[in-house]
Amino acid sequence: MASAAGPDQSVYYVPAQGWYPVWLAFGLMLMVTGLASVLNMQKTGGSAEWTQSLVGFAIVAFVFFRWFAKVIQENAEGYNNAQLKKSYVWGMGWFIFSEVMFFAAFFGALFYVRMWVVPWLGGEGSKSIVGDYLWPEFEATWPVVSNPNPEIFENPGQSMAPPALGAAWLTYLPFLNTVILLSSSVTVHMAHLAINTQERGKIAGWLGCTVLLGIIFLGLQVLEYYEAYAHMGLTLASGIYGSTFFILTGFHGFHVTMGTVILLIQFFRVLKGHFKEHDCFGFEAASWYWHFVDVVWLGLFVFVYVLGS
Repeated sequence: MASAAGPDQSVYYVPAQGWYPVWLAFGLMLMVTGLASVLNMQKTGGSAEWTQSLVGFAIVAFVFFRWFAKVIQENAEGYNNAQLKKSYVWGMGWFIFSEVMFFAAFFGALFYVRMWVVPWLGGEGSKSIVGDYLWPEFEATWPVVSNPNPEIFENPGQSMAPPALGAAWLTYLPFLNTVILLSSSVTVHMAHLAINTQERGKIAGWLGCTVLLGIIFLGLQVLEYYEAYAHMGLTLASGIYGSTFFILTGFHGFHVTMGTVILLIQFFRVLKGHFKEHDCFGFEAASWYWHFVDVVWLGLFVFVYVLGS
């Protein structure tokens, strides 16, 4: 309950009921089902699937903007007491845990295919008879460069294998992106340290560098995808290797995009002077998320590029 002196800090603030969760669920449904149709190549009238996905994304973006703006306003008005902030910390922790499980499922699928399915099809292991019936001429190699029906699933022209150690790594896009993301973890940490000393110029500078590094990473990712499609013969339809490569790196790229947008919002909040030494959870949550996507990329670089190609 609010008074002349401000909200009662001994009361756990519960906002009034709203429609934000309903609209968010609806937008996510449109976006995810549209993208699923695109990935499965289900054509139902031109660009209908892409349009559905974009409409869903627009709804999600609008709801997030309005919802987070409301939360920021409540914090500025003094409603976020210590107990409520603890709830935010737990909520962000569980969200990141769910993201860990999300990527664990994809890494698990890659591991299962490489360590069990491919050997089985090649005549090895306890289920080697599977290969005799499904694909007798299959050669157990990874990446899988020969698909059972190339007319439906085209064979990949080449993999994303790294060059031999040496100067060539300086032009190997995944390695450059690894350096960029690791550097961005340092810059966002420096911005966090600057919050503790309330040096707004340093906060904005380091955070701006982090956003710029995120944009550069995404630009190189787009360039890599262009090279894969245009010059390497590697597409989403290139069998199990192409699908696992693009789904793993594509979902990570989506998370980097969201993280960059979130950090950009924090950058504008810094310019408005929102964060204080003991009142900066919005920034801390964004930085936790950014460190998470950096760690995921290290896993991708090792298991998809270095060891997986």
